[in-house]
Amino acid sequence: MSEAGGGRGCGSAVPQRAPWNLLATTAALYLVMATSVWTAGAAPMSREEKQKLGNQVLEMFDHAYGNYMEHAYPADELMPLTCRGRVRGQEPSRGDVDDALGKFSLTLIDSLDTLVVLNKTKEFEDAVRKVLRDVNLDNDVVVSVFETNIRVLGGLLGGHSLAIMLKEKGEYMQWYNDELLQMAKQLGYKLLPAFNTTSGLPYPRINLKFGIRKPEARTGTETDTCTACAGTLILEFAALSRFTGATIFEEYARKALDFLWEKRQRSSNLVGVTINIHTGDWVRKDSGVGAGIDSYYEYLLKAYVLLGDDSFLERFNTHYDAIMRYISQPPLLLDVHIHKPMLNARTWMDALLAFFPGLQVLKGDIRPAIETHEMLYQVIKKHNFLPEAFTTDFRVHWAQHPLRPEFAESTYFLYKATGDPYYLEVGKTLIENLNKYARVPCGFAAMKDVRTGSHEDRMDSFFLAEMFKYLYLLFADKEDIIFDIEDYIFTTEAHLLPLWLSTTNQSTSKKNTTSEYIELDDSNFDWTCPNTQILFPNDPLYAQSIREPLKNVVDKSCPRGIIRVEESFRSGAKPPLRARDFMATNPEHLEILKKMGVSLIHLKDGRVQLVQHAIQAASSIDAEDGLRFMQEMIELSSQQQKEQQLPPRAVQIVSHPFFGRVVLTAGPAQFGLDLSKHKETRGFVASSKPYNGCSELTNPEAVMGKIALIQRGQCMFAEKARHIQNAGAIGGIVIDDNEGSSSDTAPLFQMAGDGKDTDDIKIPMLFLFSKEGSIILDALREYEEVEVLLSDKAKDRDPDMENEEQPFSESDSQNQSAEPLAPGSQEVDLGDHESPEDSSLDSPPESSPAAAADEAADVSPSEQNSDPLENHEPPSLDGECTDLDNQLQEQSETEEDSNPNVSWGKKDQPIDSILADWNEDIEAFEMMEKDEL
Repeated sequence: MSEAGGGRGCGSAVPQRAPWNLLATTAALYLVMATSVWTAGAAPMSREEKQKLGNQVLEMFDHAYGNYMEHAYPADELMPLTCRGRVRGQEPSRGDVDDALGKFSLTLIDSLDTLVVLNKTKEFEDAVRKVLRDVNLDNDVVVSVFETNIRVLGGLLGGHSLAIMLKEKGEYMQWYNDELLQMAKQLGYKLLPAFNTTSGLPYPRINLKFGIRKPEARTGTETDTCTACAGTLILEFAALSRFTGATIFEEYARKALDFLWEKRQRSSNLVGVTINIHTGDWVRKDSGVGAGIDSYYEYLLKAYVLLGDDSFLERFNTHYDAIMRYISQPPLLLDVHIHKPMLNARTWMDALLAFFPGLQVLKGDIRPAIETHEMLYQVIKKHNFLPEAFTTDFRVHWAQHPLRPEFAESTYFLYKATGDPYYLEVGKTLIENLNKYARVPCGFAAMKDVRTGSHEDRMDSFFLAEMFKYLYLLFADKEDIIFDIEDYIFTTEAHLLPLWLSTTNQSTSKKNTTSEYIELDDSNFDWTCPNTQILFPNDPLYAQSIREPLKNVVDKSCPRGIIRVEESFRSGAKPPLRARDFMATNPEHLEILKKMGVSLIHLKDGRVQLVQHAIQAASSIDAEDGLRFMQEMIELSSQQQKEQQLPPRAVQIVSHPFFGRVVLTAGPAQFGLDLSKHKETRGFVASSKPYNGCSELTNPEAVMGKIALIQRGQCMFAEKARHIQNAGAIGGIVIDDNEGSSSDTAPLFQMAGDGKDTDDIKIPMLFLFSKEGSIILDALREYEEVEVLLSDKAKDRDPDMENEEQPFSESDSQNQSAEPLAPGSQEVDLGDHESPEDSSLDSPPESSPAAAADEAADVSPSEQNSDPLENHEPPSLDGECTDLDNQLQEQSETEEDSNPNVSWGKKDQPIDSILADWNEDIEAFEMMEKDEL
């Protein structure tokens, strides 16, 4: 998600407050902050080192792109662990993620303009010929309108933009005659039926061959779309209109943006995450700058830059004022409710918001950009990559990392805006981490779990479209690039569109005049298109002075600014009751609950049930306190359960030719050596005989001093462990006996004991599904000696061994990583679990991916908002910084989206029902205060 050349700011020649119609008359005013000011916070990097790092980026791109072309093309994406292409319908469905795949060689199209930026003009010419020869846009496949627009339409337009540039230079592409543009126009017409709604908002999906609603289209029944999905079309569609003269594309995209603007919440000027495409009602009413909304804000500002329409800047500034007023809690960016923007909707952040500091550079608001970027960098230094989501105390919330480029994007723009060599060092760290942890023989693999270092068989097209582009530009000097990148704007997928489009084939669409813009503090606009001297007035240490207080923010257990103290709390008023302090026997606490609209019910089994109705609260402030209290109570109970879990473990193949680059996530055991407390176990593997390990081994000499491979089934896990331990094994890996099982289709679990005392088991035991286990078995058959490392987290690779690396065959990399043991993959029902004695053989309970635990407090929801807890005082959390404000709604919704295999177990009422009740109460509360809103 990015923007042109050297940052999203305007040129140094632009006055502090640029007239809004300036870009309508000339695109040349969109320049990078060319007059960068070096801040003395870091030693300057020599040109030789910058060139060395730039060359390293080129080599990394060649590794990724070359393996895609060799092993995957013409498939949409490369599966880097198994060295083959990902073809829609031939691999297990990953849900919505697969909607980006349309059997149109996605990675090749997405990489076109990257080839030119990286000075690979010959490869670009060859790639364009391949696209024209091989790509078919008339496939019977349902795709995401949003993803197809930003990746494919944007890729074709970016390729066309640079093709005509190269043709004008006279050396390359002399044969080119707008063929990519014609393909883009064909695709644009295929996407237009999606806009056939009363609101003008597009359907989220469309069939490339049959369009919408027809029986054979298999789509067109959806009612909801995300704000970013509908609001991230204007750059590509307007560019297509201005390149071709067909105004219909820009008109449709403008209509969608106009509708979203009309539907903003008028008192807060925020928009929600999800909207009904027919009625315009907000479906999800939380608001932030991350997933679901991010590029909507980005495209408002960039549409002004590219098209010169003042209304887009007016809208962006209105939204930006609201973002900085409610969502920005430096250095954090936390989602809020659009109707009650002082109430946080959640206390975790997703990785997509990492683009926002770059957007703030374009806006010219440099201080919060530096602050948020530094906070994100501290998270990366702690986990090597930015987790998909992390809490406000910087713990991992979702452990995946699909090699997203947003942080690299913001790093590039901050460097261009400040000239501070600190950001070059940040980029160097990103390069090192990619090569150290994500590089595999057939490309770069996404991280399945940043905590263990395990991989996922995935290399998304945006990795080539964006990551290498930003990293190369970060270290490149102007003479290193064959064209003037200042003449282009980056789309959200980092595709390049020429700024001269602002004066070409302008749409006759009338400016939206149906809304009155609210009166804003004039200072909100002071930093639009700033002069760099204004950004850093006589202070070469400006950026460093902002970063310095944040350098240890992630290491602190209780970072400041996490919990918002609302303005409505009157001076001298008591702070609201927190769940961690609640005592069911305290009369004062019971009175406070009543005031907050919370009822307490004693159940027959001794538990206490809490039910909250916001409409029964004494005041709006009490209702908000009550909602927060209920959410904290659920989080407390959930946390108690999580504390009884064992985290996932890692199996890392360290022998030739893997050298630690293949990491599998493994399920732990509730017995044996705890790898989190003891040094890892390293050794060669050997298959046990009998393979099921259910009797005394007949080949003890083969497993002596080695890690034994045993098959699941026919006896208890603990019994297997005892048999291999008696044979002299130093560890054990249990491989699932269900052929074809994989972490892609089944949740990971913990191996339970046999109901007896298991203290006699001293060796570590880990579990792998069949598909993951076959990687080790295949390697053992081919190389005879396979050495692995059993640990709580993947270890750094041995560089000395890597230097001896030999060519890696395709069969060597038949690797699928195991699914991490996600917090969302277990039951919320924490009642009486099956005891180990009740377990039969070694299968986990069907109702839960986690093995039988001992005891935990019960949370059994009722028909209404309820949060039962044990009838005793909750444990004291004094001295700890526990994430008590985690919002269960987003956690459950998104974790289920990202892991379709989540099992909530046998419950009387699903979590979604509880959350629906909460939403009803919130809506009732909003209706109660309708006049105020």
